[in-house]
Amino acid sequence: MPAVFPHALSLFVHLLRCPTCSADLHPAVGAVLCPVGHTFNIARQGYVSLLTGTRATSADDAAMAQARNRFLASGKYAPIRRTLAHLTAAALPEHGKIVDIGCGTGYYLAGVLDQLPGARGLGLDASVRTLRSAARAHERAAAASWDVFHPFPLVDQAADVVLNVFAPRNPSEFHRVLHRSGRSIVVRPNHQHMVELRSNVPGMVTIDPHKERRLHQSLNPLFEAVETQHIKYSSSLTTQEAVDLVGMTPSARHLDDEDLLHPGALPDRVTVSVLVTAYRPR
Repeated sequence: MPAVFPHALSLFVHLLRCPTCSADLHPAVGAVLCPVGHTFNIARQGYVSLLTGTRATSADDAAMAQARNRFLASGKYAPIRRTLAHLTAAALPEHGKIVDIGCGTGYYLAGVLDQLPGARGLGLDASVRTLRSAARAHERAAAASWDVFHPFPLVDQAADVVLNVFAPRNPSEFHRVLHRSGRSIVVRPNHQHMVELRSNVPGMVTIDPHKERRLHQSLNPLFEAVETQHIKYSSSLTTQEAVDLVGMTPSARHLDDEDLLHPGALPDRVTVSVLVTAYRPR
């Protein structure tokens, strides 16, 4: 366990609440705990384990986390990160708080914080594999294990901005933990995203053609769309980048090396096509 309480976590600990009894959490040696005595350890990598005793509904395994780290390090998704930073900056007060739900390795949260010197961030994810990277992604970013489908271990209106990048959503919890003047920023693929890979690799998970309608139905009762940006570009891919791009998605759970590496399976270019929307709470 860490000998020193992580600085980034100390910036958020007063906004955390006990996932067992909902009481406030306080720092201790190598842990956070509530007045009742429920204790949650801080891993040696720096993230706090709040998901104790609860089985996550889904999470990246070690191979998926490694693929995600390698692919994102290539910079192929940097335009998405820049757009997130721009939309966040437009909504965030000088010393605002950002919560990234389904933060993965912390790539997007770190990129946003790089552009906003006064901001601080907290990433929540169910995968301890990706949290090991997220906890170290930025000096002002803390990380905690949590499952998006459970009530968040946060006080009401804890965040000025809630990020949700290629991750599951929990609209009622987004609304509860978001400040009334804040924004929730959602990134999701549209039907053209990775079309070359989905056309060439058998077994890849398809994109629901009704995805946007379902997103609107789930968010509209609680949020109003303020601004949407469509990010679309073509990017070259090495064979390893193509394997990693597939390997960091849910499709990886249904594919093996034979599906990816047979001749002609992997294109050398891919279309990136995603929608980024900033929502304000109703």
